[in-house]
Amino acid sequence: MPIKERVGTVVSNKMDKTVVVTIENRSSHPKYGKIVVRTKRYKVHDENNECQVGDRVRIRETRPLSKTKRWAVVEILTKATEA
Repeated sequence: MPIKERVGTVVSNKMDKTVVVTIENRSSHPKYGKIVVRTKRYKVHDENNECQVGDRVRIRETRPLSKTKRWAVVEILTKATEA
């Protein structure tokens, strides 16, 4: 069974060694054909607290690390621009 990987955006980094990542799934509605955007939020392990809000990251499924945390950050693809 292949290891699941996703690419998403960090929306919260207020926890210690944990970030919240949203992943958008764009799909066509089966009957009406309109593009529907569904968003899913994952709690992701960030060992070194490197991720900032707005970063684009690649995450990988892992063993359960806590009650809700089953994903880990593999790499930070793009850093958020500081305003």
